[in-house]
Amino acid sequence: MSIPRSPTDITAEWLSGALRTDVAAVTSQPIGTGQTGATYRLAVDYAGDTDLPTSFAVKLPSQDDTVRERVALGYRSEHAFYTHIADVVKVPIPHSFYCDISDDGGDIVLLLADMAPAVQGDQIAGCTAVEAELAARAIAGLHAPTWCDPKWTDFPGLAMSMPDAAAAKGLGDVAVMATQITLDRLGAEMAEENRHTATEAMALTTPWLLAEPNRFSLMHGDYRLDNLLFTPDRSSITVVDWQTLGAGLPTRDLAYFTATSLLPEQRAELDEQLVAAYHDELLNYGVTDYDLDTCWRDYRLGLLQAPLITTLGCAFASNTERGDEMMRVMLERGCQAIRDLGSLDLIRAL
Repeated sequence: MSIPRSPTDITAEWLSGALRTDVAAVTSQPIGTGQTGATYRLAVDYAGDTDLPTSFAVKLPSQDDTVRERVALGYRSEHAFYTHIADVVKVPIPHSFYCDISDDGGDIVLLLADMAPAVQGDQIAGCTAVEAELAARAIAGLHAPTWCDPKWTDFPGLAMSMPDAAAAKGLGDVAVMATQITLDRLGAEMAEENRHTATEAMALTTPWLLAEPNRFSLMHGDYRLDNLLFTPDRSSITVVDWQTLGAGLPTRDLAYFTATSLLPEQRAELDEQLVAAYHDELLNYGVTDYDLDTCWRDYRLGLLQAPLITTLGCAFASNTERGDEMMRVMLERGCQAIRDLGSLDLIRAL
């Protein structure tokens, strides 16, 4: 089957092949304004009786060729996750009905269950304590099943594998450059104290990446509110967008989430509670030889994920007013968390 390049390519004939049933008609409408991909909701009419749903979400590559070429590695990560990893882990995700990618990684189609009426988190507004605990427990379902298993350290399709010394230095150099680009872009809108913290933190990227090499798992990489869907009653959560799939210190995901998705005062009140909930979930999944004190230390270490991902995203993504505001908010919250929990002193003492 061909890979649809745009929603007009998703015809009844194409969808019949993907679903292996007779589709009579299909219509689409855009969902969101994704910067690295294009997502649409499909309404489907079938020619006969079927148990298949009448609504799907389909993810296609960016309709901008420049973006499409730049994020091909991310498309490979998402394809690898849904075809080789989704059935191994316990993290709550949409069911995948069909997934295919081109040889060069520039074209992808991902046909997923429509999670409506679940709604996306609001990155700038932040989340509640209930939503934060759902997120803390959910990500343990990715980490625990892949905990310290060496086959995942350089699994094909990862956007970021476990780095050796040379790779860590290379990313460290890029992080320093990205931080300067980000600070120049955000300008005086960002508080001087946070500009200083971001600069200091990213100067320590190399030793940070090499810390605790014997404790690792698969990581989401960009685990934040915009990539989470919540049911209206906030009883369950779904994790989406696996374009930043990597391997590394597991608590980097949790720390990145709390540092960027909670208001600083609320995060300071909930830090210990959320780490305890995450640790409890790991134990429930069977992780052993990992005490709460070590988990708390790893959490403090993991906070540098916030400025790392935020500055990389801000420096190399397209410039939009809402995007710049979101990056500023995430970076300032992350820098505050790093100061509150003494993460830089912890790294310097390694």
